[in-house]
Amino acid sequence: MEILLVRAPNPSAYTLDGTNSYVVGRDPAWVIDPGPALDAHLDALEVAVAERGGAGGVALTHDHPDHAEAIEPLRARLGDVPLGRFPALADGDPFGPLTAYHVPGHAPDHLVFVDGADAFTGDAVLGIGSVLLMPDGGGLGPYLEGLRRLRAVGVERLHPGHGPEVGDADAKLEEYITHRLERERRIVAALDAGVRGEDALIDAAWDEVPEGLRGAALWTLQVHLEKLRAEGRAP
Repeated sequence: MEILLVRAPNPSAYTLDGTNSYVVGRDPAWVIDPGPALDAHLDALEVAVAERGGAGGVALTHDHPDHAEAIEPLRARLGDVPLGRFPALADGDPFGPLTAYHVPGHAPDHLVFVDGADAFTGDAVLGIGSVLLMPDGGGLGPYLEGLRRLRAVGVERLHPGHGPEVGDADAKLEEYITHRLERERRIVAALDAGVRGEDALIDAAWDEVPEGLRGAALWTLQVHLEKLRAEGRAP
């Protein structure tokens, strides 16, 4: 299926070089993640959809503003096309040519959309670096389970919400799972050594934290500690 990447001009430390919106297929086309409500971005999506025979619907991976803000402005331009999002879409539900998979962790409502060999991963998998997991995002355990399920589906390419396309889906998913398990191992080792307090645990379990991202490391630590406490493995 034809896939067009339309990147929004909203670069930042958390969005990398911008939010990726996708226009998938023709006659009709399907938009995945409308992105931020920027006029230039909306114009580009509207043109891309028109060139591909109009819109069949709009799919949303999750409700964070950099992915969802443009939903209504875009639908106003495209017509009142169907909107596919959680919880109306549950795990395994079809939406046009897409199949939804629930992969919480970054957000409790996070869906990944799969079309054959292609997965549109939103903020569940990025093109570069690791995903920011949130304390209210649905949990590390369900996130790891979701990544393993994507591997089992057998997708070949990942189209992330930020960063470049990933050509070897299996390797990237394994990298993501291994990264989280290694972080967990280091946190457990620090706890076993008697380290307490969030700042001390971050210093023990991270080699370094880039300037401005210590808050993100704190959120990640809290997500790991939630999982370990639920398993009876942390004080």
